Amino acid sequence: MKVRVLVADDHPVFRYGMRAILSSKPDVDLVGEARDGKEAVDLALELKPDVILMDLNMPGTDGIEATRRILAELPETGILVLTMIEEDDSVFAAMRAGARGYLLKGADGEETIRAIHAVAGGEAIFGPAIAGRLTGYFAGANDAARPFPELTERERGILALIARGRTNAAIAESLYLSPKTVRNYVSSIFTKLQVADRAGAIVRAREAGLGGEDR
Repeated sequence: MKVRVLVADDHPVFRYGMRAILSSKPDVDLVGEARDGKEAVDLALELKPDVILMDLNMPGTDGIEATRRILAELPETGILVLTMIEEDDSVFAAMRAGARGYLLKGADGEETIRAIHAVAGGEAIFGPAIAGRLTGYFAGANDAARPFPELTERERGILALIARGRTNAAIAESLYLSPKTVRNYVSSIFTKLQVADRAGAIVRAREAGLGGEDR
């Protein structure tokens, strides 16, 4: 029986590469391609694939939110997140959202196919860095005991820096992120905390004990 796969990534060149890999395998059926998180959700609900290769950093609805929405409706779907580096905080957030593992971008065709079949069979695929963090999380790092569980690890870290008075430019420099990426994170934080501006975010953060250090 063929594994039905949906690819969600905003880079056409990457989708083209995945199309070439998957179409060469008789036991895999590429059923659709999504260019952003919203399209990934829409196509997943329409096509009901066995496995979704989900990029995390897409415009609009990101891969983490798309993962949550899809699994709320299709809990049996195996979601394999696509990332450049395994230490990325967003990978861990995707695991908490229900993803079954991750695939490093640049993985060769055979590794990609093995990962797809493993996830389709109910296995979890993740390397030592993520495995260690997952172990710590399930050993007692309970989200309910942490401030703002609705935020990803990266967003929580950025909120702490905002609470210390750091500007977007300073945050971008310290975290080796682009200013645009930081702006996107800050906008997401404001939305999730339901605050209108930086001052509101700082108040919420400091009430929760974040950002106690000086700039």
